[in-house]
Amino acid sequence: MISYKFFNQLPKEAMYIRETVFIKEQGFHNEFDDIDAKAIHLIIYIDDNAVGNVRTFVDEKEPFTYIIGRLAVLKDYRKLHLGQKLIQLIETKIKKLGGKKAILSAQCQAQKFYEKLGYIASGDVYLDEHCPHIHMEKILL
Repeated sequence: MISYKFFNQLPKEAMYIRETVFIKEQGFHNEFDDIDAKAIHLIIYIDDNAVGNVRTFVDEKEPFTYIIGRLAVLKDYRKLHLGQKLIQLIETKIKKLGGKKAILSAQCQAQKFYEKLGYIASGDVYLDEHCPHIHMEKILL
């Protein structure tokens, strides 16, 4: 059974998922930051096991805009479309909070995933630590 829960602070489950995916699998070093303290975190569960997460927070430079980030799903659960479900759930939450636009920094290898969900890439490819990323955004209707 799939369930989910929102948190106003960084839950232990998100720390575990992000450490597993971003640090151990992908080799990132700067995974946790001060944004975790102000972000809304979403965890998705299968049979009460935390298997994926994402976070969002207000973009202080652009009104009604939220930044989505740290989307991660544990390896054994990646073919279940949970990333898509996480994005849909966090977009719904953003709209309930009055958000009109979502932006994110996508790993280039995930660009097509986000494009299927309605995100549009803009700007040049840039490195976040060692990994190529691209800015993407979507107007939330």
